[in-house]
Amino acid sequence: MTEKKQSAEAMEPDVHKKIKAAFKAFDYESNNKVDVREIGTVIYSLGCFPTQADLHDIIAGVEEDHTGYITLDKFLPAMTKVLLEHKFPPIPEDLLLQAFEVLDKEKKGYLEPEELTKHMTQEGELFTQEEMEEMLTALADHEDNFVYYKDLISQLTIDPDM
Repeated sequence: MTEKKQSAEAMEPDVHKKIKAAFKAFDYESNNKVDVREIGTVIYSLGCFPTQADLHDIIAGVEEDHTGYITLDKFLPAMTKVLLEHKFPPIPEDLLLQAFEVLDKEKKGYLEPEELTKHMTQEGELFTQEEMEEMLTALADHEDNFVYYKDLISQLTIDPDM
């Protein structure tokens, strides 16, 4: 057995725990099923950032007969493979900071929700208004409603040695 394969097998129980915990956070009925619309969030929470096309491919491979739900039994092996093969790695912190700084033309250290919404719904891989509202609810400062991106970067990045 190769050293790399042994290492991957040794990591598998920890990876399974992380996947199960992320999945269960969205298993609202505790029936080992998650709404297909939540799977992107589950995957992102595990530190993987696939494109929308890749996300659709993952969903197509694990969705139960187009029911709109994904079971843990199907999701666990597929996501384990993704994590152990380091597919869809997160963006490094320094590049993420640079991206935010490009958007923050006045160098304020924060973005206003309207600015961020404009960029995220009109450029690149587009977010829906509903996705933006969810994101801003989670990311914007609750006192002044600004998105302080330097504080946010550590939340958006995952330890690559997971």
